[in-house]
Amino acid sequence: MRSNIKNILTSYGYKDKEQNVYIHLYHSIKKAIENRILVEKSKLPPSRVLAQDLEISRSTVIKAYDLLVLEKYAKAIPGSGIYVAQIKNIKVHNNLHSEKSKYPHISKRGIAFKKNTQIVNKKSKTGIAFRPGLPPLDIFPISQWQNLSNNYWKTIKPSELSYSSTIGLNCLRENISNYLKVYRNIKCEVNQIIITTGTLHSLYLIANALINKNDEVVLENPTYPLAYNLFNSLKAKIHYGNIDKEGVTVDKIKCKKPKLIYTTPSNQYPSGVKMSLKRRLELLKWASRKKTFIIEDDYDHEFSNWENPVASIYSLDYQERVIYLGAFNKILHPSLRLGYMIVPHYLLDTITALIEQSSRFVPPSLQKTLSSFIEKDYLNRHLRNVIDTSIARKEIFIKHFTDKLSKEFKLESNPLGLHIIAKLNQPISDELISSALAKKNIIASPYSKYFIGNSFDSGLVMGYASVNEKNIMKKIDVMQQLLKNPLFLIFLSLIS
Repeated sequence: MRSNIKNILTSYGYKDKEQNVYIHLYHSIKKAIENRILVEKSKLPPSRVLAQDLEISRSTVIKAYDLLVLEKYAKAIPGSGIYVAQIKNIKVHNNLHSEKSKYPHISKRGIAFKKNTQIVNKKSKTGIAFRPGLPPLDIFPISQWQNLSNNYWKTIKPSELSYSSTIGLNCLRENISNYLKVYRNIKCEVNQIIITTGTLHSLYLIANALINKNDEVVLENPTYPLAYNLFNSLKAKIHYGNIDKEGVTVDKIKCKKPKLIYTTPSNQYPSGVKMSLKRRLELLKWASRKKTFIIEDDYDHEFSNWENPVASIYSLDYQERVIYLGAFNKILHPSLRLGYMIVPHYLLDTITALIEQSSRFVPPSLQKTLSSFIEKDYLNRHLRNVIDTSIARKEIFIKHFTDKLSKEFKLESNPLGLHIIAKLNQPISDELISSALAKKNIIASPYSKYFIGNSFDSGLVMGYASVNEKNIMKKIDVMQQLLKNPLFLIFLSLIS
């Protein structure tokens, strides 16, 4: 701050030779705050330091700071200093971007993606209770991972610091191939496996390889909101197949020439329905008849197929119509950003070219560490620990939630995976409840936002696996205090 504060203030009109120097200093700092050059919560230089930098008296700086505090552009914290205040209610004048004619127009695709940034809800970046899709983060074997990572950096050769393979390290792809043979009875060529940063990255590559404007795409209903947003941003014509007790109802899908259908058969997201073997075979016949691709996002298969496994759609496919997606972000932790897909030969060159001309490759240090993690059987052991921990936490969650909130919600029966749906017993807005809970640092996604079209269910989608037993009960108690408040419920019923 000290090294460049004079340049910042000079660029916003400060002149040290003018009369009433403190007024000019005040206006210069004010403009820098309004234009977000000096951002909220950043500390302003001590008055003595700024006075020395600008070669003015300290009293002049103090007067300028006093004006900023008075106008609520800054906040004085005793014993700490002067900080830039929150300026939400202050009209911002950003001359830098005031003339749109200075720049080229944003592309139609860019505008479409920008419009679709509103997902289920704008989730808080802090707090994990009860964010859907999180594993038990507190039991991840950090020391094992750290040791494997350290070993990589100890033995790496300088030549290995150059560009890496576009589709991923061969050692990791071989280990994933072996992993899938054991856990999913999937047999594929190693060269068909492409390493990505996760499911959304895989979907983005597939969509750009196949979808033009107005191409038909089929999604499940309800569906993964980010998948819907992606295809909607690409201007695809979206159709949907509703979910029944066996999975997506393909016989009722009305479309002529779909390019692809996106499905989550192991644990339909978010409804939790496990697609039956019969329905998987029906889906393959439908895809063959329509000459389309199936994207099999095997979401939560480790948690949903452990005791009663059902064959993956990929393993039942003999026409190379299935693109299989998997990720380690839900098994290990989301910050890992490592996933993979098995790609039909027809699409291999196209998707490889897309990666080469965009993200290039996933960092080899992460790939090598994960490969060693699988090879040393750490993944298998961790998986069993995650499953046992998740089951124990699910039982606590269901019991405490039922004891406290059974009048307001009905929990789905025998939920699979890492989340559970609580359906509302009253005709009130799940979006409003979700927003109110977010202010209490509780993340619960509104179920209604997962649906396509006008028909939907209301409720909350909640994850429980990442929260320990003590905090599960504590957070549910907070939910009870909010939802048992008669004034809050009256307010919700009036505006719903």
